[in-house]
Amino acid sequence: MSNLAPPCGPGSALRSGREDSVFSTGPESIMARLVMKFGGTSVANIERIRNVAQHVKREVDAGNQVAVVVSAMSGKTNELVAWCREASVLHDAREYDAVVASGELVTAGLLAIALQDIGVQARSWQGWQIPILTDNAHGSARIESVDGSDIVKRFTEREEVAVIAGFQGVHKETGRVTTLGRGGSDTSAVAIAAAIGADRCDIYTDVDGVYTTDPRIVPKARKLEKVAFEEMLEMASLGAKVLQVRSVELAMVHKVRTFVRSSFDDPKNPTEGTLICDEEEIVEQQVITGIAFSRDEAQITLRRVADKPGVAAAIFVPLADANINVDMIIQVVSGDGAKTDITFTVPTAEYDRATAILGKAKEQIGFEAVEGATDVVKISAIGVGMRSHAGVAAKAFKALAEKGINIRAITTSEIKFSVLIDKDYTELAVRTLHSLYGLDKV
Repeated sequence: MSNLAPPCGPGSALRSGREDSVFSTGPESIMARLVMKFGGTSVANIERIRNVAQHVKREVDAGNQVAVVVSAMSGKTNELVAWCREASVLHDAREYDAVVASGELVTAGLLAIALQDIGVQARSWQGWQIPILTDNAHGSARIESVDGSDIVKRFTEREEVAVIAGFQGVHKETGRVTTLGRGGSDTSAVAIAAAIGADRCDIYTDVDGVYTTDPRIVPKARKLEKVAFEEMLEMASLGAKVLQVRSVELAMVHKVRTFVRSSFDDPKNPTEGTLICDEEEIVEQQVITGIAFSRDEAQITLRRVADKPGVAAAIFVPLADANINVDMIIQVVSGDGAKTDITFTVPTAEYDRATAILGKAKEQIGFEAVEGATDVVKISAIGVGMRSHAGVAAKAFKALAEKGINIRAITTSEIKFSVLIDKDYTELAVRTLHSLYGLDKV
């Protein structure tokens, strides 16, 4: 991504990342510039939008310069998508974007009205008005540049809150509206924070922070005060639904300090949530920070594949061409070295399509049989502390074995390991690992 540098000009000297500017609650606080993002459940109806307006007013009254990024009201995007499909199963992707982008426009306008009603100067912005420039991959566009100069100018000249429709941008060459894919408002918020040189980006959701694991499975799960960018990136990609993966990538690249907070807190007395930041900001780092899990996994095994150059390409290139993400690749060579079994995982929704593609390529690949399972789950342990500690994964393997949990596949990286197990053991495995690494201790 290019051109997300903070703009020069009025107010640009405010960029300092000061710790004392975070969570300012009164007019005596030092002025900061921030982006506040509110998801669909936070703006689900007019009452919730009025509540959001109070959160924004708190920051404005503290003397802060504020840009707000909003999602569509809860359920509206699904409704718009359904209308497109009802109109035509094979619909034009450009018109699809024109339709689904409208949900955020409604929210932005309503929040601007609610802010004006309580005495806060505000105006709504559509993605193309800023502009947020993207490529032309309609439905899953990537941001190429953001020009925050007009927003900054209005901060200083009009003391105006910018209420921005998230999830959308514009392709410069065609002038067509584009959308960023599910969860794209998180990405919009971080990109705008980078572009205007914000001191922080607050992502407001229906949870009050990032937890060591899902509290619905482990009641002793703890809210984390701070999480490193790399850890959050792994958590988001491995099943944690708090932040969109691309937004975390963007925050890490541009060093945007990002807070996960709850819009359901009292606007006058909010909790601090969880800070996503550089590893250097975290003084005491545990070996394992969190346990994530994903039920959206399916296992595919190709039996007795010829062990020769080009076979892996014959398997995985057609899947990549079909935009099917492959994970956890394992190869086991037979004793004679002539044949091999190759196991990998794909998203559950892509299982049937993946096996069909492999079936068509059977002659080229040369496998004898294809086996699969959709009743599996991926459990992952994440922590930057793994870099400096040996035997972290081995402890988990032993603990799971003692619980009678069979491991189907294993993958590791510098700061995480993942195991594929039978879905029936999900809760037992998560609780076992959460306790094993001391995450349930206060």
